[in-house]
Amino acid sequence: MSEIYLGRCLCGTVRFEARGRPKGVFWCHCNSCRRHSGAPVSVFVGFGNDAVTVTEGAITTFKSSPGTTRGFCSRCGSTLTCATVHFPTETHYHVGAFDRASELQPSKHFFANEQLPWLQLSHTYQGT
Repeated sequence: MSEIYLGRCLCGTVRFEARGRPKGVFWCHCNSCRRHSGAPVSVFVGFGNDAVTVTEGAITTFKSSPGTTRGFCSRCGSTLTCATVHFPTETHYHVGAFDRASELQPSKHFFANEQLPWLQLSHTYQGT
């Protein structure tokens, strides 16, 4: 039996399921991801294009830059996906859209040279 990861947008209009093992989970520090999400850094999980099924609604897409297409919910605006020509057989989903996001821990950084200088990531820090 394969793993099933359920996800959705904030309002629930878009729902999807990913089957199987993720291809990777990573931090992305690029300026484009910051602008798309409104967050100082994004965390994505990659799944093969054939491993994910949209079960309700539709992911609205737009081309954010040459070779990159981003997806979101057209109703609530939740950021959901990023697909790039650099990884043509997979799509990257924002980890926060998954019900079991705590199980999807990032293990590498993309575009670390674009990391905001004040952002200090620590996996042991517990805020109050």
